[in-house]
Amino acid sequence: MRKELLFGFSIMALVVLLTIVLMPWGNIQSGHIGLLMLSLVVVAIMLGFPTAFTLMGMGMIFTFFAYSFQNPDLALQNTLSLMVQRAYAVMTNDVLISIPLFVFMGYLVERANLIEKLFRSLHLALVRVPGSLAVATIFTCAVFATATGIVGAVVTLMGLLAFPAMLKAGYDTRVSAGCITAGGCLGILIPPSVLLIVYGATAGVSVVQLYAGAFFPGIMLAGLYIGYVIILAKLKPNLMPPLAESERKVPLPMSYTELGEKISQKVIPALLVGLKGKRNVNVSGKEMLKSLFIALIPLIVFVAFTASIYQVATKPVEVISMDVVPMGEAGSGSDYSSSSSSTGLSEPPGAEKDSGGTGLALPPGAEDEKPVAKTSGPAEPAAAAEPPKPVDAPLWFWIMTGILGAILVIYYALLTWVRLEIFKMLLSSFFPLAVLILFVLGSIVFGLATPTEAAAVGAIGGFILAAAYKQLNMTVIKESVFLTAKTGAMVCWLFVGSSIFSAAFALLGGQDLVEKWVLSLGLSPLQFLILSQVIIFLLGWPLEWTEIIVIFMPIFVPLLDDFGINPLFFGLLVALNLQTAFLSPPVAMSAFYLKGVAPPHVTLNQIFMGMMPFMGIQVIALVLLYVFPEIGLWLPQVLYK
Repeated sequence: MRKELLFGFSIMALVVLLTIVLMPWGNIQSGHIGLLMLSLVVVAIMLGFPTAFTLMGMGMIFTFFAYSFQNPDLALQNTLSLMVQRAYAVMTNDVLISIPLFVFMGYLVERANLIEKLFRSLHLALVRVPGSLAVATIFTCAVFATATGIVGAVVTLMGLLAFPAMLKAGYDTRVSAGCITAGGCLGILIPPSVLLIVYGATAGVSVVQLYAGAFFPGIMLAGLYIGYVIILAKLKPNLMPPLAESERKVPLPMSYTELGEKISQKVIPALLVGLKGKRNVNVSGKEMLKSLFIALIPLIVFVAFTASIYQVATKPVEVISMDVVPMGEAGSGSDYSSSSSSTGLSEPPGAEKDSGGTGLALPPGAEDEKPVAKTSGPAEPAAAAEPPKPVDAPLWFWIMTGILGAILVIYYALLTWVRLEIFKMLLSSFFPLAVLILFVLGSIVFGLATPTEAAAVGAIGGFILAAAYKQLNMTVIKESVFLTAKTGAMVCWLFVGSSIFSAAFALLGGQDLVEKWVLSLGLSPLQFLILSQVIIFLLGWPLEWTEIIVIFMPIFVPLLDDFGINPLFFGLLVALNLQTAFLSPPVAMSAFYLKGVAPPHVTLNQIFMGMMPFMGIQVIALVLLYVFPEIGLWLPQVLYK
């Protein structure tokens, strides 16, 4: 028997054995039947039954049992009514519309054939870094996984493109496999992530805040991967030997070669001298102006970026006149109410309650003083007409501008014709994806669009990218639409099954039983977090992330209030933890995706061994996120405070 099958059957046998041993057969309550349903669902899924229909089938059967205990005559009617209500509630959830749109964007971007250009340009840009091929692989996976969000597509394409290149360069098989499988999984953490949408819809957490919160943890995890690879290449260069000189060579256009040989290898001085006079250079002025514009693109972006940030940072703060009320005028309710109604400003919360509930009358002569107070009226419009003064730029703006400016100066000091050619390659591969990602994420994070609207923008962007690279045809559109419909239907049925299952679990009292048991343990919030994350980590070995989210999150989320844990922070921990679901055997889908396209001599055990160090890095990232929760919570607090 194969080791994977033996492991799977062992897990199933353990689940059945624990159910038999721990079930109080002499005093079974309805809550215990709910736990029995949970264990049967896990076993059925591990046997290979479709997750969505297993959840629906088990949910309906046990819902019928739950209603039979209450009123046998109405059990069937109530069960069917519950099924219809839950299915309708899922299908009317607006957030779920974004899933097929994001998936459609991913399939279109995948078919634009950008990944080969992206990998080649990043490989040449990072050629001096130790383990450059592995670093370029992780970087490419992170960018492409962010743009597509489809783990299987990223791992498969990188397995066809980067895996043979790394093996040819003498890289260790396990290290190469680990870089591809771990990098491909970043798409379920870095926004726009379907996992975060599913968690948000299941736990009732804002998807916008989840996207903002997951941004820095995703970058942190990718940075830890890259740091590990660089350190390993330094300590053990035999695992990732430096590339041969032929692999580092960048072919240059004739105009670049001419300018470099006759004037200077530095781009900016050579172009400036060449534009002043021909100096026996056989390069047209149009060609030199075009090269100068390309070279100045980073400077243009820097100026535009800092100018926009400066405008936001120094934007005048509007002073609302009702914040400052002269003493003696606060009691004149008629004046105050009339002014508030005329300006369209409502009274602050509790103002009406305070003024009416004190029972204090106006002081004698207050009525007579009203006209006197109004005499100062002409001065008020003049003060209001005075334009607000801009705020001084904060210190952090100047620090950021100084750092970016120093980087720009270093960039231009080191800019040679070879580096300019690599920059042109990045312009045609990396920057289109970066712009698409920034448009989609920026519109969500800054509140310009809902996730559904941003997903629609992303789908249009995928169309434009595929058309720009001449890959848009009816075959590509038909394949993308079919795969999108297939994925979207799977997710929607999963939600329907999860909704019916969680309703049955609650009706049977399983949720109350679990809550009472957890609270009886007397755990602190830290202990509960450790327990829940360990359970999710272990569940990632036999189950996929979709099953963990839709089955177990409805059990964990109601317990968060009892321990005072922020559901947003818990969701970020879960998303980081579920990276292991794609890397942990026997249901390590990334390993099977890679094995399907790997050379015949690469074994599944080698791929599994290569993934283990990256699983350890994921655990380290999980600990860092808990110790420094600001990594995930700072951006949502700044944007949505």
